[in-house]
Amino acid sequence: MNQENTPWPTELKVLNNRSAMAVTFDDGTSFMLPAEYLRVESPSAEVQGHSPDERKTVPGKRNVMILEVLPVGNYAVRLVFDDMHSTGIYSWDYLHELGRDHDKRFQRYLDELEAKGLSRDAAARH
Repeated sequence: MNQENTPWPTELKVLNNRSAMAVTFDDGTSFMLPAEYLRVESPSAEVQGHSPDERKTVPGKRNVMILEVLPVGNYAVRLVFDDMHSTGIYSWDYLHELGRDHDKRFQRYLDELEAKGLSRDAAARH
């Protein structure tokens, strides 16, 4: 990875209600990344698999919250969600890509849910 071209975050801030994370980069861009979006686009093997064919569509995360943002070296953060998912390492490049491509990626996610008969809402517990 060429660090000279990598946008560097100048601020990461989880909203008080833990429903999103604001990220500002040194290239002047800033993004509001909803927790649901961050969770369903987690870079973890659990979500992404080990090839594009293995990528999972994760339903029921509309109300997921970010519990913690943990630094990983000086190149990434690990997010801990209230559904206990915590294995995704979000590099600065990946966070920037998620912000830049939000509309396209989130629409793809919604289309996948619909095609698979899944919902953004968690199943009701009885």
